[in-house]
Amino acid sequence: MTSLRPLAFAIACGLSAPALAITPDALFDQVADEARSLAGEAYTADEADMPEQLAQMDYDRYRQIRYLDDQALWRDSGPFQVELFHPGFLYQQPVAINLVENGDVSHLPFEPQRFRYDDDAAPLAELDLGDLGYAGFRLHYPINRGDYRDEFAVFLGASYFRLVGRNQGYGLSARGLAIDTAAPQGEEFPAFREFWLIRPEEHADTVTVLALLDSPSLAGAYRFEITPGQRTEVVTEARLFARSDVEKLGIAPLTSMFLHGEMESRQEDDYRPRVHDSSGLLMATNAGEWTWRPLSNPTRLHLSSLQDTSPQGFGLVQRPQDFEGYLDMEARYERRPSQWVEPLEEWGEGRVELVEIPTDSEANDNITAYWVPESPLMAGESRTFRYRTYTFGASPVQEPLARVVRSRQGWGGVPGQADAPDEHLRHFIVDFRGGDLEGLDPSQPVDMTLTTTSGELSQPQVKALPDGETWRASFRLMPEGNTPADMRLTLSLRDRTLTETWNAIWTADES
Repeated sequence: MTSLRPLAFAIACGLSAPALAITPDALFDQVADEARSLAGEAYTADEADMPEQLAQMDYDRYRQIRYLDDQALWRDSGPFQVELFHPGFLYQQPVAINLVENGDVSHLPFEPQRFRYDDDAAPLAELDLGDLGYAGFRLHYPINRGDYRDEFAVFLGASYFRLVGRNQGYGLSARGLAIDTAAPQGEEFPAFREFWLIRPEEHADTVTVLALLDSPSLAGAYRFEITPGQRTEVVTEARLFARSDVEKLGIAPLTSMFLHGEMESRQEDDYRPRVHDSSGLLMATNAGEWTWRPLSNPTRLHLSSLQDTSPQGFGLVQRPQDFEGYLDMEARYERRPSQWVEPLEEWGEGRVELVEIPTDSEANDNITAYWVPESPLMAGESRTFRYRTYTFGASPVQEPLARVVRSRQGWGGVPGQADAPDEHLRHFIVDFRGGDLEGLDPSQPVDMTLTTTSGELSQPQVKALPDGETWRASFRLMPEGNTPADMRLTLSLRDRTLTETWNAIWTADES
């Protein structure tokens, strides 16, 4: 396993006391140097010699391995603590974990006594695993109650990590990097190989995690400054070094699940009106436009993109945020977090790419969104990306416009009419609420701007709904064969934009 353990060992055992202290900045530079060095060498797969009992275990048996509360790292002082994941099941490439305390770097060896092996997992306690490593780790902090340290971040599997804010439950995931997602040659999955957990000061509200990433095409060094709270925030710096050409580099990827929702035309055999971790992609462009793209569970893979130069941000969003929207007492989808990505520097020309994959199970993540720079990353090149990502509810705090609260569609005919229209005619309604629409009298001349790249639009209307808070835009679309119709809709008042731009793609074979 490639690591910086030789460096940690030298610091711990071979240097004088004044030289022991290493700052987070200096350590991050060391990790970046290691990534640069790795990228100059041929890629070596990080293959662990994992016993069959771990490699072949199922989900139920894996859940019977419990981390012991009294083994939590940093539990003796300060608000943060760390718990570790056992290798096995899906997590067959353990990672090296190092602790950084008072400037001292030390490797954390695998220790089975940190775990309790219950029921069918009990025989695993007898295995000699040596220093196999851990599958990952989770961070705890009292974000809900002052007397309990809640789990708020998990780093587990490849380059995946998940975040929650106050009163939220886990849903979508973030990743360190995506490479060639939905490309003909197949996707490459970079993985974190090693972590450095920097112990915070006793009264700190931010914890720093460093990571070494490796992949056949590149290596990278990551620095995560993580602040838990009502919205859990991560300031990320990624230094990437290419060992071969990367045509499609996916920066700040977000991965989620969408099984069915309000725009679906297929009848679902499900009592729940919606089943998804995210309902739409939201993007704030450099020009200040906010674009809402409803998600779908397509009949075949969908790949679409939103072009821009140095966008203000993008994210996958969960709407609505009330129990009645889902009616699921077990999954509690209304508590799933949304997550925003905000560049901290100019990212230049590129696109936010959205991948939607068909699925028949809510256990499968089938949605991915990420930023793709216009210029590919070529062998021998390096790039640095800095961005902030954070959890939120239905809308980012800085969004100034009325937002889409409902999108629905159905056949465009009227039941019982004698001369029924074509079965492919679709009737769309889009409901907006908030922003400057709030309190707006129904007599105000709110206008709709509606366009499509194909098909024929008809019967556009804008009306205030009886609740006194929501405005509805409705129209009909006759698709042009199977040519996708890329539709855009906004509401305005006297040429002043009031709403997000609703942007959906429709084809006749989805109806």
